[in-house]
Amino acid sequence: MNYEKVFTSVKKDDKTLPKGEYNFCKFINCDFENADFSGFKFIDCEFTDCNLSLAKLTDVNLINVKFVSCKLIGLVFDECNSFGLSFSFENSVLTGTSFFNAKIPGTLFKDCDLRETDFTESDLSGSSFDNCNLSGSLFDNTTLEKTDFGTAYNYSINPQTNKLKKTKFSLSGVPGLLTEYDIIIE
Repeated sequence: MNYEKVFTSVKKDDKTLPKGEYNFCKFINCDFENADFSGFKFIDCEFTDCNLSLAKLTDVNLINVKFVSCKLIGLVFDECNSFGLSFSFENSVLTGTSFFNAKIPGTLFKDCDLRETDFTESDLSGSSFDNCNLSGSLFDNTTLEKTDFGTAYNYSINPQTNKLKKTKFSLSGVPGLLTEYDIIIE
């Protein structure tokens, strides 16, 4: 087990990151593109300025993990171990990622690029999309109760196919709730 270690500029092929459990560790400026994290455990860890695009997440534990200024393109978070799954994202690129059927209430997405991201059948209740681009993202049968979209933009959410009780939207974001109706708003 690795405890309170700092990993800087590690590459996916380096032998400095063996499969195992990482607690309270920091990963800074690491390149894990296409890395295989299957079976890894990351608990109370932080990734800063890291590239994890297309990394394999089969049965990985992500418990209270923070991603800051990271590139996370094409990740399939629904392959993660669902036990304790919790994370936050700030100033990160998550285009083309999948959170299909993920139970991740209370998740913070702040200043993120979430274009073409799949949130189908996810539980995002109490989450926040603070200043996030959601262009082309999928919300279908998604629990969005008490979720904050107040500063999010470019989303299209059908109120008939998602749970929206007490969900927060800005007045300028209302057209994103009406795209299903093919109406013109001026």
